[in-house]
Amino acid sequence: MASIFSKIISGEIPCYKVAETEDFLAFLDINPNAKGHTLCIPKQEVDKIFDLDDALYIELMKFSKKVAIALEKTVPCKRVGMTVIGLEVPHAHVHLIPLNTMEDAVFSKKVTLTKDEFENIANAIGKAM
Repeated sequence: MASIFSKIISGEIPCYKVAETEDFLAFLDINPNAKGHTLCIPKQEVDKIFDLDDALYIELMKFSKKVAIALEKTVPCKRVGMTVIGLEVPHAHVHLIPLNTMEDAVFSKKVTLTKDEFENIANAIGKAM
């Protein structure tokens, strides 16, 4: 059964797209820890990040770095944190979270954004790339 991320990649489920290449997709987390919280995923569905072959893993990190740099230019923050947890969706993914305090990295804390806020942030990060 396809993961929710595979359904986003195929267009079955909409997303607030930030960036896309032939092999990767970055989009805003719809339950963000902070404004601009972005997910970077390989288009190839692999459950665990350390099950990715070395080349795809390295390219995912390079893609995530480019997105993080654009995110930091776009969303006011002290830095962009990166975490890989992978329990909530069985599809390898990287969380990029704008951080101003350690509380921004706590996954039980969430912020609420409007559709317009999501669209504006996604467009701004994409333009910064």
